Amino acid sequence: MGTQVGASSRAGTLVEASRALREALRSFDPTLFSGTECAQIAEELATSEKACSTGRLLAAARAVAYGAHREHGVADPVAWIARQAGTTGHQAREALELARALDAHPETKEALLSGSVSVAQAREIAKTGSDTPDHEHDLLEVAKHADLGGLREAVRKRTFASTSPEELHRRQVAARRFRHWRDALGMVCFDGALPPESGLPIVARIEREAARLHRLAKQAGRPERFESHAADALIALHTAEGGGKQSSRTDLVVVCDLYAWRRGHVHDGEPCHLIGGGPIPVDVAKELATDAFLKVILHDGVDIHKVHHVGRRYTAELRTALDIGPVPDFSGRACVDCQRTWGLEYDHDDPIAHTGPTSYANVKARCRPCHAEKTEHDRAAGLLAKRAKARSPDPPSPPNADVRRST
Repeated sequence: MGTQVGASSRAGTLVEASRALREALRSFDPTLFSGTECAQIAEELATSEKACSTGRLLAAARAVAYGAHREHGVADPVAWIARQAGTTGHQAREALELARALDAHPETKEALLSGSVSVAQAREIAKTGSDTPDHEHDLLEVAKHADLGGLREAVRKRTFASTSPEELHRRQVAARRFRHWRDALGMVCFDGALPPESGLPIVARIEREAARLHRLAKQAGRPERFESHAADALIALHTAEGGGKQSSRTDLVVVCDLYAWRRGHVHDGEPCHLIGGGPIPVDVAKELATDAFLKVILHDGVDIHKVHHVGRRYTAELRTALDIGPVPDFSGRACVDCQRTWGLEYDHDDPIAHTGPTSYANVKARCRPCHAEKTEHDRAAGLLAKRAKARSPDPPSPPNADVRRST
């Protein structure tokens, strides 16, 4: 009897605290606070929001386990949780699966209830399993200091490092999916996942055509969101109407060690992967190469040599060397300053206006904001000609646009 009373008291405390917070928020007007105060409020509410989402999820999962959702007139537990949280059935099902998995991830559960990580971040951690004793702890440390995208990148790297290419490819093929639905406007929406050797060529074609349409619209004084041009590019790809010269560009880049190619499998330190897509088995690389234009990069395991041009124009060889990324990982292009992988432009470390060469050692990939900051730094240092125009970081380059410029 005493235990039941104590539990009811604790439940009442949580319910009252929740109602008090909502009541305080009803009269919240951010214009009454300073910028510093608003930043503090935003930080605290973000932490509380994550903790509240976790508490709601755990309570809902236990209610479902005891069938208490039926007392609210809903027979389907997933539908009850979806209605409660204002989400889709798919999202509610994922949340319920996470709640059931948290008993096997006590540190993640504790971080959720303290508001250190979000439900979405916890889902990424829980579904990767635990390949080492420190797996969960390491990923939680990443989650506490990164957004969801940063955590996913850390999970992806760990998965690549701990899974054989053959097993990884088998799991990728098994996880392929496509689903579609209609939104409130009647638009056809979809979500899917493809193995990298299938998905990367499609994405590359859409991004190139979208960048071309974006440039044309901007020149004509009719700029739209990059996402709108990407939608047009997808339609053009389906109807075979897009592209012009763009359609002849590389869609997929495979990096494979010569010895691994001959042997049929990789040893430690030997790359065999898709740029932007992760490791693949050697036999998949060979299958992809049956209908491919071959580019060969020779390196000594430390650097790429003899790629140099005295003018502004980039040779095909230099572009290839820059696009595949640094030796020996060949992980693809990324901003040398912030590691962003989209909206990249090529920039001369030592500017052309200061007689800097167009060479592998002197050309770096930078996102538009970092490129703009670098240009202004060069200007202040007196490295640019007077006629050089100032670069504005706003608006930033559209996501995934393949733009290459240099100062």
